[in-house]
Amino acid sequence: MNVPLLIARRYFRSKKKRNIITIISNISMVGVAVGTMALIIVLSVFNGLEDLVRTLYSKSDPNLVIAAVKGKAFVVDSVFTVRLQNTPGVALLTEVIEDNALLQYHDRQMVVKMRGLSDNYFAQSPIDSTIREGDHRLRRGAREYAVVGIGVQHELGITLDNRLSPLRLLYPRNTAGRKTLSIDPTQAFNEQDITAGGVFLIEQKMDDAYIFVPLSFAERLLSYGAKRTALYVRVGESFQIEQVKKQLRKQLGPNFTVLDSDEQHVSLLKAIKIEKLFVFITFAFILLIASLNIFFSLSMLVIDKKKDVAILLSMGATEQTIRRSFLLVGAIVALVGAATGLVLGVSICWIQQTFHVVSMGMATSVVDSYPVKMQATDIIYTCLAIIVITLAVSIRPAINAGRIELRDNL
Repeated sequence: MNVPLLIARRYFRSKKKRNIITIISNISMVGVAVGTMALIIVLSVFNGLEDLVRTLYSKSDPNLVIAAVKGKAFVVDSVFTVRLQNTPGVALLTEVIEDNALLQYHDRQMVVKMRGLSDNYFAQSPIDSTIREGDHRLRRGAREYAVVGIGVQHELGITLDNRLSPLRLLYPRNTAGRKTLSIDPTQAFNEQDITAGGVFLIEQKMDDAYIFVPLSFAERLLSYGAKRTALYVRVGESFQIEQVKKQLRKQLGPNFTVLDSDEQHVSLLKAIKIEKLFVFITFAFILLIASLNIFFSLSMLVIDKKKDVAILLSMGATEQTIRRSFLLVGAIVALVGAATGLVLGVSICWIQQTFHVVSMGMATSVVDSYPVKMQATDIIYTCLAIIVITLAVSIRPAINAGRIELRDNL
């Protein structure tokens, strides 16, 4: 027979419903339940946001990006590309030129990120699914087209397939290896016209700043020649991205970086993880505050049960048995509250995942409802936090219970 558990259950199931100790214990359970439920829900929302970011960027991001460690661009020749294409796991290689340029349309203008892409890019990335208007193709026959972000379109009021009013892109003319501006405005910039052929909607940062153009157009405007700012790699389905990344890093050496999808947006994903960590710490403190009621209820229970404890000690119970009994009372209160909170939190998250009850409330949002994703690690860490907090608030009353003097309480 587990005597400490038997005593703890007896004290927890006290029939004195109006006893102030029972009321405080019930308040403790409600506080722990609400805190646990809120923690599970908030952590699941952060998981959903992290997955949403990955999903959004996966529509435009390649599996791997090769870039130079130093400098903006590097020379790419046929020998270099053939060597990379022959690397096991490399299914497709796309050449990229990306730089800032000035975009003019009618009497409006703005600085945009221009990304020049080789013709096989759309076999590399499913960006055609993000097209909200027009066509995703950058080249139709001999004619070149641009695909612009929806934010760029709204800012400049761009009309698609308007050959009478094409987009005009300007880039500082490079003289003697340096970008210099001439006194004559007509000689200061390289200028190229292109027709807008489509509009994409990926995520706000890209939608408000990016424009996709054919690689040959970017070469002419920027005078890059054989230089490229990046190479996009699509990994074969039967290969693991991590293995191909290691092979390419070994083959290219220290002068190049090879980044997977998470590493391409490491700052954003790291920010989400840090926010999630701080939210966890904040809600853990809230749980601690809610659990202080356990401390008060146990302290009052020790005072109320001094005579019972003295009788148990006189009957041969050890101080350790008494301490364990009161620790178990606190554990039962926390366990009931935590279990209730976990059930409620998981149920609410499941309902949101299944039925999408809570919407984002934005007409322009790429998703209709708040993204939610439950992870077993969040539940484990929440349970560990509750265990630590319960021990922290219960240990002092339990120690005091074991120190009751027989002579003064019999």
